[in-house]
Formats: sequence, structure tokens, C-alpha cells
Amino acid sequence: MTLIALNADVLVTMDAQRREIKGGALVADGPAVQWVGATADLPAQYRRMADEGRARVLDMRGKVVTPGLVNTHHHMYQSLTRAVPAAQDAELFSWLTNLYMLWSHLTPEMIHISTQTAMAELMLSGCTTTSDHLYLFPNGSRLDDSIVAAQQMGMRFHAARGSMSLGRSKGGLPPDVVVEEEEAILRDSLRLIQQYHDGSRHSMLRVVLAPCSPFSVTRELMRESAVLARAHGVSLHTHLAENDNDVAFSREKFGLTPAQYAEDLGWVGRDVWHAHCVKLDPEGIALFARTGTGVAHCPCSNMRLASGIAPIRSMRDAGVPVGLGVDGSASNDGAHMLGEARQAMLLQRVGYGPAAMSAREALEIATLGGARVLNRDDIGALAPGMSADFVAFDMEGVAHAGAGHDPVAALVFCTPAQVSSSVINGRVVVEDGRLLTADLPVVLGRHRDLARTLFERAAGH
Repeated sequence: MTLIALNADVLVTMDAQRREIKGGALVADGPAVQWVGATADLPAQYRRMADEGRARVLDMRGKVVTPGLVNTHHHMYQSLTRAVPAAQDAELFSWLTNLYMLWSHLTPEMIHISTQTAMAELMLSGCTTTSDHLYLFPNGSRLDDSIVAAQQMGMRFHAARGSMSLGRSKGGLPPDVVVEEEEAILRDSLRLIQQYHDGSRHSMLRVVLAPCSPFSVTRELMRESAVLARAHGVSLHTHLAENDNDVAFSREKFGLTPAQYAEDLGWVGRDVWHAHCVKLDPEGIALFARTGTGVAHCPCSNMRLASGIAPIRSMRDAGVPVGLGVDGSASNDGAHMLGEARQAMLLQRVGYGPAAMSAREALEIATLGGARVLNRDDIGALAPGMSADFVAFDMEGVAHAGAGHDPVAALVFCTPAQVSSSVINGRVVVEDGRLLTADLPVVLGRHRDLARTLFERAAGH
């Protein structure tokens, strides 16, 4: 059914002209946007459709409408292990060491329910497209468990088939019990691509190959994954240069900086994006800019683990594609995409001065930036032919009182709001602040039970 959104206080297009339309409106038919402009200029054919009940009309009065936000890095299973006491005050390597064995008790149902929970949190914060990096598959768990959950939730999904093959006995960080054989990893990766990957425009599901990190997989797996991905036209994703220990590991084990390591393995290009890159050096920034290699910036996680301040200003100035990632809910403990945009802006200002990032640039990184990082040209902006993914934030509450002179900037400067409405692929998935694609109290109740079970099982071993 045709969808017509009318009367937005401001409609932020993120189109080529970066138009912000007062009294904005848009028309969507199926998965794609058909028309964008001022409500007063709505073509007669669409007015007739609205008057005759042949279109669904959404009144956006009092709201700012933006393209759906794009999350480029997450570990959704970690929503089961928020604020774990043993990992509350640790840097990356000790944080992981404290959590690996806990995660070894994950089950397929835990993967499914944690994905639903994480996606609900994202959707209510304005996110319409997300990636998830799942790299542990204990007790019969499969990436399929999160893919089915995403289909139920109605999110546009880039499912990253993560992997770990380098256990402690071979010089890696993770315990051997949570790693897989590389032949099995590649075989399952091919199965997932053949079964699920949809590379078409407006695709709701794409598969990504994502060996976890330099300290948990071998060079051979990195190379073979890149060959497999490029043979089938899918993207590549991993963690890189997250903190000082990460850089030291690369220098000690490989004699290379993280960026040199990525280049040596063929892990640069528009089909590749790396999470964090907090310690990416100037040569690495130049390499990523030259090759179109993307970065998933995760400011909350970087602060939580004291990894540092990623040089996003330098990356952007050089032309590196940068998107936002909320990262796992055990290293951020929250997954609010608009909140992540706010933190991205504030953290750059802490590191590089008050003009280091504007509110509008933060919003652009959260939309168009994420689309570019995921190697997509059909999301991140509202224009004819783009995917019908848009969200509306109610600006009439106490959090935005006094900010009416610039409501777009207020979205980022003020307390992060939950969405009033969300549309994904032309389908209304949040209405009046209520998620429509899941019975959230039931999902959260089961999530609480499974989180408790996970800890009990880990304590019993």
C-alpha cells in the first residue's frame, strides 16, 4: 500500500543538496520512496489517493523526520551479558578474557532472543538497518538463529558470519573451547551466502564474512575469507587497531601495523570495513582513504574500555568512509543509535576542539556514512528511488523544550529521544512509540530468564 507522510516540522533528506524541508512530506510505494517535498507541493494524484483511502497517511506534525539510522557494528548476543561485574573496569584484552568462557554457554535460543532484544532497542532509537557480528557458535548455535530473528523483527540486516580459529594453544587470545576449525568456517560461510545473501537493490538481508580479529584468527583464514567473499560479491568485516594492546599484538606477531596487516591480506577496498580503528595511524588513514575502506566508529565502547579517541576528524577530512556502531552491549551496555551519534560528536570535541564535529555531521555519519560503509547506495537518504526507511522523532516533549529554533541540531545536542514512528522498507514497524513487530514484554521476559540461565550454567563449570 502507498504510504504518505505529511506535515513534518522538518524533513531531513540527506540528499545530494542536503535539503531540510519545512512542512515536509514524502510518498513511498512498496520498498521505495516515490516523491519528497513540501506538503504544500504534494502532487494531486497523491492527494486524491489520501482522500479516497487508497493510501495510508501518517501525520508528522510536531516531528522531525530523518532517514533511518544505520548501525555498522554490533554483537547482539552480548545483550545477555550487560554490566558483568568481572568486566566492568577492564580494557579490551582483559575484558574479553573475563567473558569468553561465559559466552561459551550460549545456545541457539539465546542467540535468537538476544537478537530480537537488541534489534528492538535499535529500532526504538531510530535505527532501520543494522549489521551484527556473531563470531561464537557454541552448543549448536548458527548465524541462522539471528537471521530468523531479524526477519521476524523486520529490520534491514547485514548478518556478519564471524569466526575465531586461533585459540590460546596456538598463540591467540580466546580459549580453545570457543574456536572453530577453519575448513568448517569456510564451508559454513559458503552455505550462508548461497542460502541467504540478497545483493539486489532494497535487499533486506545480506551476508558478510567477518573473521573476528588479528588476535583470534590466522592470516590464512583472513585471506581465504576475502577470496570467498569476492567470488560471491559479499562484504568483509573485522576488528582493527582498537587499542594499544591490539597494535602491539600486530607488531609483535606480524611485524606490521594493523593497517599494513590489513593491506597485506587484501583487506582494503569499498567492500571492506573495520570496526574501531582508534589507533589507526596517518599512513593507515591515507590507505583507507585511497582504497575506500570503511570504518565503524564506536565511541561509547571506546570510552567504556578506555581504548582512546578515534581520529574521526582526520579520517573524514581524508575521505575515509565512516559510519557509526553501537558495538556489543557488554562493552557499551546501551544500543541507542541517536545517542551514539551524540557521543560521536561530543567525543571528537573532547579530543580535537569544539568545531571538530557538528550535529549535522554526526547525523550524516549515522545515515549516509553508515550506508557508504556497508557498500550500499539505496539507504541513508530520502529521495525518489531510495529505500523507504525513515523515522520520526517527537519534538514536543520536555527534552527538546526551547530548541525549536534548530530542531535538527537538537536531535543530536539534546537528550537522545526514542522514535515516535519508524518505517522500514515501506512497512510501519513503530507507531506512536510502540514496536509493532514483536510482543516486547514477552521477548524481554524470556531474555531475562535466559540471561540468568547463562550465568548459572557458567557458574556451574
